[in-house]
Amino acid sequence: MSIEIPRVTSASKPQGRFLRANPSVMWFMGLLGLFTLGVTILSEGFGIGAISTNLVKVLGMTLCLCLIAIAMDVVWGYCGILSLGHFAFFGLGGYAIGMWLMYARTEIVIRDSLGRGTIPPTELEVSEGVAAQIFGVVGSSELPLIWSFAGSLPFQLAMVVLVPGALALVFGWLAFRSRVTGVYLSILTQAMTLALALYLFQNDTGLRGNNGLSGLQNIPGFLHVPQSVISMWFFWASAFALGAGYLLFAWVVSGKFGSVIRAIRDNEARVRFLGYNVEGYKLFVFTITAIISGIAGALYYPQAGIINPAEIAPIASIYLAVWVAIGGRGRLYGAVIGAAFVSLLSSWLTGGGAPNIDLGLFRIVWTDWWLVFLGLGFVAVTLFFPKGIGGLFDYLVRKQS
Repeated sequence: MSIEIPRVTSASKPQGRFLRANPSVMWFMGLLGLFTLGVTILSEGFGIGAISTNLVKVLGMTLCLCLIAIAMDVVWGYCGILSLGHFAFFGLGGYAIGMWLMYARTEIVIRDSLGRGTIPPTELEVSEGVAAQIFGVVGSSELPLIWSFAGSLPFQLAMVVLVPGALALVFGWLAFRSRVTGVYLSILTQAMTLALALYLFQNDTGLRGNNGLSGLQNIPGFLHVPQSVISMWFFWASAFALGAGYLLFAWVVSGKFGSVIRAIRDNEARVRFLGYNVEGYKLFVFTITAIISGIAGALYYPQAGIINPAEIAPIASIYLAVWVAIGGRGRLYGAVIGAAFVSLLSSWLTGGGAPNIDLGLFRIVWTDWWLVFLGLGFVAVTLFFPKGIGGLFDYLVRKQS
């Protein structure tokens, strides 16, 4: 069975009418621009220092989470594929860029250390020193084959796109050509994520097992630049990626292509009966959202400073689905609202920002109770606000008009 990839077109809405037909895009871009400008002015690196570097990193990581939430909204909210594996693509993007960050930084340290001797070090000595430094923690002194090009930034940037994209393409082709749908497809994507996480936990995978990759906040060649400046660089890159991703997906879902994938979500059998290549549409959406997820991960983990297999465990993809549901699936801005609201609230409650509550009979410690309240909030939104927070905005706008 062959799967033909459909051509994305917005023929029903000429390009000149795109922004007029999608006013939320202009609103989103304007608010994102104002937010970026505000953080820049208040930052320590380029502004008056009203907000800390750590907060800038948290905000930058939140923008990355908003980007993967948009991707999840497109694949689930618009196309009807409840993927519980998109955080695996997010993590793969982080690992791809993390390999270069760790290798290049370690190479600089090793060259500086060996260069203090009277005889210049050979490339073999440098390579052996890098391998021992990186993999000594797992009892190895050899550089794995997958690290052969880790010192090449262009190669690793290509891997940020190609690895998640290739995995999604192969997995999606096998699943969609077999016409696996509904909860069975969700279970398959969750199984894929679990298998990948368990594989990465092993020390012999070449990615340091449970130790993961660390020190990613130190950018090779810019070790002299303070973190207050580097954090703003990544914040700007995250804001740009979010804006570009929002614009891309808004264009994709606004035209004929968007109408077809929404029809697939509502009645897949009827769309197939009308002659559309359903598998091709689903494969395209699944793959492009996986690539965007990988890019989001590549921007997220240098700000976090570390990545390990626990980051891509199946529970992370479930959280992602919860964010989109709370924000309102089928609305790109709803996914952003849900991801930003839940992730920032989580950081505040579990990071010591919120005081614990003593109720006498028991004490609410937010680090223990946060997931309970998140689950209750998800149930409440599902029962009483099925369209999420974004649906409330739509209701208020219609009521005022």
